[in-house]
Amino acid sequence: MQQKIIILDFGSQTTQLIGRRVRELDTFCEILPYNKYPEDDSDVIGVILSGSPYSVHDPEAFKVDLSRFMGRLPVLGICYGAQFIANTCGGKVEKANTREYGRAHLATVDAANPLFAGFEQGSQVWMSHGDTITAIPDNFKKIASTDKVEIAAYQIENEKVWGVQFHPEVFHSEDGTQMLKNFVV
Repeated sequence: MQQKIIILDFGSQTTQLIGRRVRELDTFCEILPYNKYPEDDSDVIGVILSGSPYSVHDPEAFKVDLSRFMGRLPVLGICYGAQFIANTCGGKVEKANTREYGRAHLATVDAANPLFAGFEQGSQVWMSHGDTITAIPDNFKKIASTDKVEIAAYQIENEKVWGVQFHPEVFHSEDGTQMLKNFVV
């Protein structure tokens, strides 16, 4: 069998684009509904959680049992995916004062973090969210911020689990392809 990345789709408009970007990195991937993680597939080498039109606080928001893969595989949460991981693990996700949509620049980046290898300070990213992560659990560390978003990216310490509140898959995120490459390769 072929090693692959699983992309769990929470309803984002850009889930197919995430898949395309991963495939452009010569990495096989499958896009599956958020609740269809393949339990016994030993070919899975990582999981990406997509964005979503929902808030993590919406009663009808899609949810997944993270214990099915966290702690065993590398995980990257994008936008809603990042908020979902943070919220589920005891962090705080709150409605932002205004919906952030459009270009932003990373004001701080932990250049030593493997997810940000090859990134430049001030790199442009694309934001699209109405909620924002306002607090992360003690075992999480902030690895990037913008001038408006304190926790633009995080990693769970000593684990290969990352969350980014921006969309690396879109063209407007200048180093987004590099980020996806850092994750899948």
